[in-house]
Formats: sequence, C-alpha cells, structure tokens
Amino acid sequence: MSISQIGVVGAGQMGNGIAQTAAAAGFDVVCSDVNDAAIARGKSTVSGSLARLVKKGTLTAEGAAAIEARITWTTDLKAHANADLIVEAASENVDLKLKIFGELSKVAKPSAILASNTSSISITKIASATDRPTQVVGMHFMNPVPLMQLVELIRGMATSDEVYGEVKAAAEKMGKTTVLARDMPGFIVNRVLMPYINEAAQALYEGIGSVEDIDVAMKLGTNVPMGPLTLADFIGLDTCLAIMEVLHSGLGDSKYRPSPLLRKYVEAGWLGRKSGRGFYAYPAKA
Repeated sequence: MSISQIGVVGAGQMGNGIAQTAAAAGFDVVCSDVNDAAIARGKSTVSGSLARLVKKGTLTAEGAAAIEARITWTTDLKAHANADLIVEAASENVDLKLKIFGELSKVAKPSAILASNTSSISITKIASATDRPTQVVGMHFMNPVPLMQLVELIRGMATSDEVYGEVKAAAEKMGKTTVLARDMPGFIVNRVLMPYINEAAQALYEGIGSVEDIDVAMKLGTNVPMGPLTLADFIGLDTCLAIMEVLHSGLGDSKYRPSPLLRKYVEAGWLGRKSGRGFYAYPAKA
C-alpha cells in the first residue's frame, strides 16, 4: 500500500498543523471537524501560518496557494472514505477517541490505516474499538506541528509490521524524525515531560518560587528554550492535567499524582494561552 491521501479528524491546534504539514509534503488532505466554526478556525490558522512563511521568504506565494489547495475542509466524517491514512487529532479524552475510532471503522475503506495523535492513551485500547486492530497505530506529533521535527510512533499489541513501516515512511516524507515508543502511559515524551511540568506546578503551590523565578531558573539553569510553566500554558493546562491523570491511573504510582494547583487552575478555567489566563495572563489581541 502507498499512502497518497491523508485524513485528519479534528481541525484544532494539532489537527490543522498536521493537515498543513501533510499537504506541504505533497499529500492530498481531508480535514474534518464537528462544525463549521471549528473548520473556519482551522482553515484560518493554516492560512495565517502559510502567510507568515511567505513573509519570512521561506515559502513562495505560489507554494502556499498549492498547499492550501491540497486541503479539503469538511464537517462530514464520511469524507474520509477514500483516505489511505486517517489521523485522529481530537481532545485527549479516551471516551471521545474510542467513539471516533468506532465511527472511522464504519466509514474508512478496509485497507485504511487508522492513527491516533494521542499523547498518552493506550493504542491497544484505542484499537479495540475498531474492526482492524492490526491497522491502528500511534502518531504523536509535537506542537506546533509545522515546526517541530519529532513524531513519536507507538505500536499497539496488534499493529502489523507493514502498517508501522507505512506510517514511518509517511512521517519521514513530511520531514519528520521518528522514534518508536512502547505502548505505555505517556509513551516517551510525556512520560518524562509531564512530571517535570507537574513538579513545577507543585513547586509554585508550595511557595518554593514565583512563576517567573521557576521559569527563569529552569530556562537558564538547564538551557531549555522556555520554562515549564510557560510551556504548560502553551500546551494547555487541561491537556497537562489529562495526561497526568492517565499516568497516575495507568501506572498506579503516587509520583504521578497531579498537583492540586494544576487541578484548581483547570477547575477555574485557567487553561493557558487559549483561555487568556494560565500561570500567566495573556491580554486579548486587539
């Protein structure tokens, strides 16, 4: 099987980035979401991203137009019927993902590969909701997708060698470097990253340092590009909490217990950049 058309389920932050990246690599892309408003936001985000690349001189206007032309936007999940590879990029919620994969089993062609962009949830469990567990795999892209080089690949218990090879080749065609992670909660990246962010939130909760001092200390003390609390706001505190809960419940170790402060911020609706308030405040754009 050779992948030529890619479906993306979810036009949000991750989904529209995957759609843009796949189209830039020459794939025909169909990106779906549940309503017109979500589609409009996704389409606008891609247009803005491409416009910035044109302004920087790293992409021509003609090239940007060609990328946009390769993406079809829709609210109809059945539009993925001809896709060779369908990547789910919905919220990090296990019940939602199981529902989507059950529906994809009904609309996707028999040979289609079904991939999840999940950052922590079991691929084996997701595959159990389908009629093709050998054709289900994890493709965890990093945010922002067009700029970040890594794709973390995860094989479920039934994932075939052929399917793994196909998605690895597709990711590499998109210009990504791949790593293979075991199907355990959090995989590689979030197994290491989320406890780090969670511990930064706990340090703030215990008054060890201010938001700014914790970020400056980690940024300058460990030479990372941004502090953990800035990064958490960028990712979304609700996503960070959801991943910590998967780690805590899946591994049963108290060291993965979400910080009470992280939980309180999510309860308050302080989710980071996307809500205008997280560990930092983000003034609304004029």
